[in-house]
Amino acid sequence: MSRIGQRSIRVQQRFHNFVQHQIQPLHIEVVRAELLLESHLDVAYLALIISSCTIATLGLLANSVAVIIGAMIIAPLMQPIRGLAFAAMEGEVTLFRKALISIAVGTALAIGISWSLGHLTGIPAFGSEILARSKPNLLDLGIAVAAGGISGYAKVQPKISGSLAGTAIAVALMPPICVVGLGLSHGDWLLSWGATLLYLTNLLGITLSCMIIFFIVGYAASPRAKTALLWGAFLTVVLVIPLGLSFIELVRQAQLETSLKRALLNRTITFQRVDLVQIKTNWLANPPEINLTVRAQESITPRQVSLLEDFIKREMGQPFNLIFAVSQVEEVRREAPPIRLPKLPEDKLPEDKLPE
Repeated sequence: MSRIGQRSIRVQQRFHNFVQHQIQPLHIEVVRAELLLESHLDVAYLALIISSCTIATLGLLANSVAVIIGAMIIAPLMQPIRGLAFAAMEGEVTLFRKALISIAVGTALAIGISWSLGHLTGIPAFGSEILARSKPNLLDLGIAVAAGGISGYAKVQPKISGSLAGTAIAVALMPPICVVGLGLSHGDWLLSWGATLLYLTNLLGITLSCMIIFFIVGYAASPRAKTALLWGAFLTVVLVIPLGLSFIELVRQAQLETSLKRALLNRTITFQRVDLVQIKTNWLANPPEINLTVRAQESITPRQVSLLEDFIKREMGQPFNLIFAVSQVEEVRREAPPIRLPKLPEDKLPEDKLPE
């Protein structure tokens, strides 16, 4: 047998031993007790929900990525989600109920806080950080599954920091809940629905991957484990349909934006005279808005914008609104030395310049 074949057999044997590894009942009881404690709805959990939601909502309204990340770090929703996954695999009714109540109360409380802050601030328009969480796709599901897997493994593997996993999960949970409340405060049902779908995607993706990890490492040996896994997979697959459609739309928009940029740069006279600095497309507007930041020596007229919009409509097959942010370019050099004319003889000076 070749060396490659022998290595393949050894790898398969190691994986088989890893999957079939039996965890001591005492270790399972320790994990169960820890998850039961973490899933308990207490004052500390509510305090973290209130503070993280407040910070995340204000960060979203301020369109500040740094503030939003700060809220993600302290969000406590990770802990009851792991408890929910473990309880579903083991058939632990008490743990399942406590975890589900903690998640439901935390979610409702966060929506209420963000709704109130949306009303109090009275900001009429939302920034890109809020709008970015209104159209989830398959990429978001992949992130949730990966983060959930890390979190589940961190719980059963002491060598991995639990805070690292909690931070990774919190990235995907608290901001969408806050966007739901902000959308409701403005009566924007489409925005709230998109954020709700993102939250459910993250919740189910994280739960499913935690269940898989618990099953693989041997912490969920109950006969009900496979049934729970099938139900978790089924609920997650249901979300794949809207997420897949959204992902297809995302790819189409990216391709369209690339074609649009190429057409503007290569096939229009206007863009032969300006430097394109940045292009951003707001696909939520109807029709979509293209924000163009350019540098030019001459101003761009409304007539040019109108002609460009007509050209784009013909080329792309759909209308777009162009919004230009023009930075005027002015050539500035050091002061040139004064030009000195040769001095003429007095008899040849003009009469009005003769000395008195």
